[in-house]
Amino acid sequence: MKNRHTAPAALRPWAVTTLLARLVLAAGFLSAVADRFGLWGAAGTGNVAWGDYDAYLSYVHDLAPYLSDGLVDVAGGAATVVEAILGVTLLLGVRVRASAWASAAVLLGFALSMFFFSGPQAPLNSSVFTAAAAASLLALTPTTPLPLTLDRTLTRTTASADRPAEGAA
Repeated sequence: MKNRHTAPAALRPWAVTTLLARLVLAAGFLSAVADRFGLWGAAGTGNVAWGDYDAYLSYVHDLAPYLSDGLVDVAGGAATVVEAILGVTLLLGVRVRASAWASAAVLLGFALSMFFFSGPQAPLNSSVFTAAAAASLLALTPTTPLPLTLDRTLTRTTASADRPAEGAA
C-alpha cells in the first residue's frame, strides 16, 4: 500500500526546492535576529551588520525616518519578534503557507523601505526582493511536496489516531 504522504516523482523537485526555500528563509530571519543581539560578534567585525540592538534600532530609524524615536523602538522590537517567529515556523514547518505569505510581506516591506530610504542598490545588493520572491513561491507551492514539516507530522499522527484499529467493527 502506497503511503498517502509520498510525493509522486514529478513533485520530488518541488519537495527539495521547498525544503531549501524554507531553510534559507528561516536561516536569514534567525541570523538577522542573532546579529541584533551580538551573537555573530561586535559591530564592524567580519560579516556583522549591527552587532548590537542599538545599532539595529539606528538602522530602523534610517529605514523609517518618518517614525518618532519611540515608535522606532516599537517597530524594531515588533520586527525582531516577527522575524524570530517566522524563522522558527519556517524551520519547523509550522503553517508553512501562512508563514511564507507573512515572510513575503515582511521582506517586501523591508525591501521597499530600503529602496526608498537607502536607494535602489541596497535591497538589490542584499537580495531582499529575491528573498521576498522565494517566500512568495513557497507560499504558492502545492502542499503535497512539503517534506519534513511539523504540520505534516501532526496531520499524519492525527490521521492515524482517527483510523479505527484493525479488526474493529
